[in-house]
Amino acid sequence: MTEEPVDPDTGPLPDAPRPAVLRGQGPVIAVVAAGGALGAVARYGAAQIWPTASGTFPWTTLVVNVTGCAVIGVFMAVLTDLWAAHRLVRPFFGTGVLGGFTTFSTYAVDIRQLTDAGAARTALGYLALTAVAALAAVWTASHLTRRVIERSTR
Repeated sequence: MTEEPVDPDTGPLPDAPRPAVLRGQGPVIAVVAAGGALGAVARYGAAQIWPTASGTFPWTTLVVNVTGCAVIGVFMAVLTDLWAAHRLVRPFFGTGVLGGFTTFSTYAVDIRQLTDAGAARTALGYLALTAVAALAAVWTASHLTRRVIERSTR
């Protein structure tokens, strides 16, 4: 019996990844990357069409994030209750497109910039409003979508 390799600082070393496992993930990685690029381009387009002046309330980022959350609510309800999609649809659209479209990193930067500009109240309002509106959008969209699905399948 061979002993398990051990790193003196961190303990047992994990098994090396098997090439077959990595090959199976290749298509998933590719569709997430492609979807992410599309979502990021859409988000960038929204920021170019509706720019936010420095130190003002970042309405575009709020609308993008809330819209993306509502779409994920519809998407997940459709996937779980109605449509048995191909295994790559969810990573492409849910993780890729919507992950690239929504921009919670920009949300964090916006809060920091508002705070640095002396608009702490605006930053706090934006912090709370985005979190509440995003959660409400997911819940409302998924709830309404499920009701529509239930009515259409009766």
